[in-house]
Amino acid sequence: LQLADSGGGLVQAGGSLRLSCVASGSSLDPYAVGWFRQRPGKEREGVSCISSSSGGSTYYLDTVKGRFTISRDNAKNTVYLQMNSLKPEDTANYFCGADFPSTVQAFCVKPLTNYWGQGTQVTVSS
Repeated sequence: LQLADSGGGLVQAGGSLRLSCVASGSSLDPYAVGWFRQRPGKEREGVSCISSSSGGSTYYLDTVKGRFTISRDNAKNTVYLQMNSLKPEDTANYFCGADFPSTVQAFCVKPLTNYWGQGTQVTVSS
């Protein structure tokens, strides 16, 4: 399984971006997929995770609830992160990961996977 994430960029506060995580080499259907970020000087944190195609669970970091939406398009082997009402503190390198976790929350809080995208930079100006 290979993951390629994209969609980052420079946006003003209040703006929107949509990140994409495209899988190749294997179907993404059985995997839970998450979006993670690393802000300057901060630890990596799980932003949002979604269960496998057969499940229906999602997890969001408290600070993004109501602003970010994770979704998957199985036909395109892709998971998206729609980010609205962006804030300067959302500035980070965002990357996707995939795994077979016990729970979606466990995956987002403590990912133990080797399947990662290369990262896409999101910069929100004030």
